[in-house]
Amino acid sequence: MGAAGSEPEPPPGPLKGGGFAAEVSWVRSWKRVLAGIGATVSGLERSLATRRRLQQQRGPGEKLPRLGEKLVTGWPVPQFVSLFLPEFPVRPPLGQPQLKILGFVAKGSFGTVLKVLDCGREKVFAVKVVPKVEVLRRDTLKQCKEEVSIQRQVSHPFVHCLGDSWQGQRHLFIMCTYCSTGDLYTLWDSSGRFAEATIRLFAAELVLVLGYLHDLGIVHRDVKMENILLDERGHLKLTDFGLSRHLRRGERAYTICGTLQYMAPEVLSGGPYSHSADWWSLGILLFTLATGKLLCQNPLRRLRYLHHFKSHLFFRGVTFDAELLQKHPVDVVVAARQAEAVAQESSIAFADFDCDLLASLSRPRPG
Repeated sequence: MGAAGSEPEPPPGPLKGGGFAAEVSWVRSWKRVLAGIGATVSGLERSLATRRRLQQQRGPGEKLPRLGEKLVTGWPVPQFVSLFLPEFPVRPPLGQPQLKILGFVAKGSFGTVLKVLDCGREKVFAVKVVPKVEVLRRDTLKQCKEEVSIQRQVSHPFVHCLGDSWQGQRHLFIMCTYCSTGDLYTLWDSSGRFAEATIRLFAAELVLVLGYLHDLGIVHRDVKMENILLDERGHLKLTDFGLSRHLRRGERAYTICGTLQYMAPEVLSGGPYSHSADWWSLGILLFTLATGKLLCQNPLRRLRYLHHFKSHLFFRGVTFDAELLQKHPVDVVVAARQAEAVAQESSIAFADFDCDLLASLSRPRPG
């Protein structure tokens, strides 16, 4: 006789004389065994998928839990985290303790923009804080992820580029460089009409950045003075890609979105519309900055390509080169910036807004 266990034991067969009931019992026992194997394989696949996802989120030096080990998390609803991946990693690469809140920049229906100091790099950033509950309540999850995806894709001298993004327990965080001079609307509101040379410069910078976005298949859909920041030398930085989307040449959009005063007629009517809607918004913006008939309700008759603007009489003598446009500071912006007194602001530790942090800060103010 061979050694015990040298070959597998044959499966139990139906007992002689047991009849139909015994045979059914034997079949059921094998079904249970096979079902158990299937559940084990399925669980293993889920574990491997989880490890792959965690590996993408963690650094190369961080250890992953062993297979079969229960993932420990202090968050009661893990699904509330995974919904926002991978655009919003679970924690910021910089680490929250490195950030200090210096104050408010703006507050709106989308959330709050804060001015923060990165202690490690000794650099000031702006952080957009968006409550997860609001994203889900408004059904804007796809748009929120699209915003980060687009900002990671673009890199242009006149675009306010993304610095980082992450999620906390209850909020999403989108960090960008901080523009100390404020936005174009604030400057226009305090300065009144700009000189024609200044308007021409701003127009050229916006034409370059919109043409760049459209070439990438991106339509901004919310071009307005409030979404144009000014750097310390007075040049423009287009920001807030919250309504932007990828739209390839030839495709059309139908969603009514944007700011009513700047919204193109074809957008307001529910479409179809394309990238040309951004050029209408630019026309409204320039019309607001100065006096002129730049409005054209027919999308096909608008100035909408770079060569249209280059050949227009208004831009005679203007170079459409980003480096050359940035060569000299914008006098009206620099003068306004120097005239303002720089107030010393207190700093507090960065938190995940799980406490009543907002109540301890001063009211929203630009800059």
